[in-house]
Amino acid sequence: MKVANRTPIVRISPRSHDLLRQMAEDEQQTMQSVLDRALERYRREKFLRAANADFEALRSDPEEWKKELRERDLWEQTLADGLAKE
Repeated sequence: MKVANRTPIVRISPRSHDLLRQMAEDEQQTMQSVLDRALERYRREKFLRAANADFEALRSDPEEWKKELRERDLWEQTLADGLAKE
């Protein structure tokens, strides 16, 4: 028999629990809310670090970087397509 809407349990260190509790108190939020926001921020930062690394690798290849810049120029031209902004 499956339990609907079961809340997962994750073990954290006592230090992390204390930090989470203190942050929740300071922000007058639940610990779950603080943890959710912290994880989402971490996920976004990780994505941006990976994207930056990919662009750095692209820039290190002069020929591929030229292709990237040409493609950007093509996309820039679409802004002058005469269509009204909404």
